[in-house]
Amino acid sequence: MIVLLVGGLLFGISGVWPPMVAIESGSMEPNIQTYDLVLVTEPGRLAPDAADENGIVTLRDGEANGYTSFNNPGSVVVFDEPAEVGPPVIHRPHFSVDRGENWVQTADEAYTNGQTCDDLETCPAPRDGYITKGDNNGGYDQVNGVAPVVDAGWITGIARLRIPYLGWIRLAFTGQAILGPTVPLSSIAIIGGVGPAIARRTSSGVRA
Repeated sequence: MIVLLVGGLLFGISGVWPPMVAIESGSMEPNIQTYDLVLVTEPGRLAPDAADENGIVTLRDGEANGYTSFNNPGSVVVFDEPAEVGPPVIHRPHFSVDRGENWVQTADEAYTNGQTCDDLETCPAPRDGYITKGDNNGGYDQVNGVAPVVDAGWITGIARLRIPYLGWIRLAFTGQAILGPTVPLSSIAIIGGVGPAIARRTSSGVRA
């Protein structure tokens, strides 16, 4: 009953279900860490003045308007590519693009890994959307093959608050968290209304 009441309250605040995601890996470190529990709201809810029509503040717009979240400019979003099997991704949108745009020309060269538009399947942009990156990753998701250009319709939530380590309980229930170096946990009660989300690391090419 308590879980249901808390879940209902969080849904009322966030407008999205599940209202929390448990972080499986470290590509958003140190700002969002593995095993954190992150409260999200639906795009557009509690949107700041700097947000675009989708309720999202890109890193570029955050730099221009002074808006930050999780210690860096811009929003942190949860997105779920329809063609991708597995948990959604939680990363930061760096800038928006229009369909057909050669976005590499205006991108930060530090995150393009020396690639040109001709080198990338994601350029020119196949749709209107966002170029995203994990704060701890060395390149854009659209350069490293982590994600295509992210359609606004794929964004299911905006990260608002992190609770350190609490997501470990959710991940332990599914065997994705470990006790010590080798012992998986699979017998712990689940927290209602908590979904997993991955922060995809590109250094190993392996999903957490």
